[in-house]
Amino acid sequence: MKKNLPIEIYADGPTMDEINGFDMSLIKGITFNPTLFRSLGVTDYLGHCKELIQVCGDTPISLEVFADDNDEMIRQGKVLGALSDSVYVKIPVTNTKGEYTTRVLEELASEKIKLNITAVFTKDQVTSILPYINHTKSIISVFSGRIFDIGLDAVDITREIADLVHSQGKCRVLWASPRMVYDAVNACNANCDIITMPTSLINKLALFGKTPEQFSIETVQMFYNDANQSAYEL
Repeated sequence: MKKNLPIEIYADGPTMDEINGFDMSLIKGITFNPTLFRSLGVTDYLGHCKELIQVCGDTPISLEVFADDNDEMIRQGKVLGALSDSVYVKIPVTNTKGEYTTRVLEELASEKIKLNITAVFTKDQVTSILPYINHTKSIISVFSGRIFDIGLDAVDITREIADLVHSQGKCRVLWASPRMVYDAVNACNANCDIITMPTSLINKLALFGKTPEQFSIETVQMFYNDANQSAYEL
C-alpha cells in the first residue's frame, strides 16, 4: 500500500469483511451514504450504523441523514451524532429543491455535532455555508469525480474550494467520488486533506511505485496465462 501520500485515505462504502481486513495504518476513516447502504443490502438503517460503529471503533465514520426538510434533517442528525464521538454526520449542502441546508448546519454545529457536508460541487456553495461552520473542524466533501464527469477540470475547481476553506477556518476538504487511483494524486494537487476511495481503488494503491516496463510485462503475462488456461486455439 502507498503510505506516504500527503493526504488521508478514507474508505468509501466498504463491507464489514473489508473493514476487518483493512490496514488501519493506511485507512484513517470510513464514509457511507444511503445509496451505498442500499447497494450493500442494508434494510435496518440505524441498526447497521450501530454495527459499523462497533466494528470501526474510534475510526472516524461518516453517516448520512436522508430527510429532505430542515427539521427532520436536524432530528436525524442528532440521532446519528449521539451514536458515538467518532461519527461525522453527513448533511447535503442543499435539499432536493436546491435550498441550502444552512439552518441544519448551524443547529447541529451549535450542538457540537461533527459534520461532513456532502454533495458539494461549486465554490459558490461553499461560500454560502462556510460562515456557519468555519469555526468547526467539519469535512467538506467535494464531488470531484462527478465534476470530471460533466467535463470540467475538477482539480482546478477543487483547489479553488480548498484554498477558500483553508483560508477561512478549521474545516477540511475531502475529494469524493474518485474515478481512478490517480485521483489520490489529483486530490493532493488540489490541496485536499482527505480522499475517500472504494476498496477496489484502495487496493490499487499498491501499484504506485511499479515501473511501466514491469507493469507491461505483467499485463502480457496475464493475457498469456488467461489464454492458456482457457485452452484457446486458432
